[in-house]
Amino acid sequence: MRALDDVLQFEALRGELQAIADQVAIRFARSSLSPVIREYLDFSTAVCLPDGRMLAQGFSLPLHLGAMPRATAAMLERFPEGLDEGDLAILNDPYSGGMHLPDIFAFAPAHLDGELLGYLVVVAHHIDIGGRVPGGSGADSREIFEEGLRLPPVKLYRAGVENEALWEVIRANVRIPDVLAGDLAAQVSGCRQGGAALTELVRRHGLAAFRAHSAAILDHGRRSLESELRDWPEGRYEFSDVEDHDGISDNPVRIHATVTIADGRIEFDFTGSAPQVAGSINATLSFTESACYAAVRALAREDLPVNAGFMEQVTVTTEEATIVHAAFPAGVAARGVIGYRVIETIYGALSAAMPDRVPAAGDGGTSGLRFGGFVDGKRFQVNDIVCGAWGARPAADGIDGAANMAANVANRSAEEIERDDPMLVRSYGLVDDTGGAGRYRGGMAVGRALELLAPEARLSLRSHRNATPPYGLHGGHPGATSKTWLVRDGERQLLPAKVTLAVQAGDVIEHHTASGGGVGDPALRDRDELLRDVRDGKVSVATARDVYGVTFAEGEL
Repeated sequence: MRALDDVLQFEALRGELQAIADQVAIRFARSSLSPVIREYLDFSTAVCLPDGRMLAQGFSLPLHLGAMPRATAAMLERFPEGLDEGDLAILNDPYSGGMHLPDIFAFAPAHLDGELLGYLVVVAHHIDIGGRVPGGSGADSREIFEEGLRLPPVKLYRAGVENEALWEVIRANVRIPDVLAGDLAAQVSGCRQGGAALTELVRRHGLAAFRAHSAAILDHGRRSLESELRDWPEGRYEFSDVEDHDGISDNPVRIHATVTIADGRIEFDFTGSAPQVAGSINATLSFTESACYAAVRALAREDLPVNAGFMEQVTVTTEEATIVHAAFPAGVAARGVIGYRVIETIYGALSAAMPDRVPAAGDGGTSGLRFGGFVDGKRFQVNDIVCGAWGARPAADGIDGAANMAANVANRSAEEIERDDPMLVRSYGLVDDTGGAGRYRGGMAVGRALELLAPEARLSLRSHRNATPPYGLHGGHPGATSKTWLVRDGERQLLPAKVTLAVQAGDVIEHHTASGGGVGDPALRDRDELLRDVRDGKVSVATARDVYGVTFAEGEL
């Protein structure tokens, strides 16, 4: 009976810890001001032990998976005795535990009768962080000093008393101080609410039980992934992919991965990847680790628990001062592009060994269109994220209009953009005839056209796969490349994949994401499914005839 009680308490405590992380996420999203957090959901939450090991992560961004432990470790290195009751620390410096400057981490301790139980951690992408480009995510900054305000681990609250000087410094360095301050206050509140919930959990279960079951939770995470990996084909697999633009020019940037599976463990070795570049697309080590964890979890048969135990079974090897492991003072503002490419490189490496699990390449990651300027003397900031398509799956078409699985964000509706921002949405929808052909078709590209209504603004564009199309698998065709045009006075000008430029009232920025690659020989596609695609306008009659080899009678259409 005692063993059964232990199992029941273990499951109850594990579920409650996950619920705490998820509830903090829900409250934070509902109380934030910026659409980046409220609508795009660009944030994550976690519960960590006093030594920084992660017990549970709330829903949200998979690409934050590896960032929590390294950020918490950096905070503990700065405050080795831990945080006291009423303290709250923050950081965003990529060279002191962060990822890129818009992502601010907040840490709040949980105590019971003076005993430190752990930390609630919330990381959120804020609307602006200063620097030379509105939004703080420009791809063409050449070093970290151009990207905005750097915050090493520092206490925003000490014993419950706010650090007024730090608040003033933050507000003085960002373009939209009221929104950032409101979001940061919501982040602080979420951390504290989660800390109070953790304290109450330990009060009910007892400190000894909490500690014992915390160790068991981590061991369960380790054993769960080990068991999963023992079903994967052991071996050594390699693949290379490229990011088409380095942030400054259209120089392709190579990412090479060697994946080794053996004895219930997996190793990712990125030796042979390109040196870090002049632009700001370089990834921190923690971000590359996050991409590896996300890839493993996405390919797993089971919904694996993600915690420090899970991470013990994964080894990531990089060379410093490379595109996957930035060295100071390299720019990292647009490092997201490399995280997406790391995952697709891993998928490419494993595609032959695991054809029943690995999808074709998708849109290459979410596109970012950021505008900053003034309307009637008041500053505005538009952070539009456009999500495109998944690659075809081993036994299903790619998903249309969905975020890359590593991001888990959402497209913002046209109504919300026009309500909140000086923009007119000229068009928004799927782009016809773009999904990579195959037995299973790749997801369709997404098109969005935005007209600026403000007198002028500065645009920062970050897009992917504009030259190298998303790959197909097993005979499937590649997807379509991305494209962005500036339409001014009736003239349509093709823009680079990544650029910062001035725009004026009446200018239209028209963007098409890349689409998804296909899986399998197009000749093997089910005729009824192809007919449905043609009727829906997803595949043209000409493509059905010339690529799929199927001609439909007029009466069928």
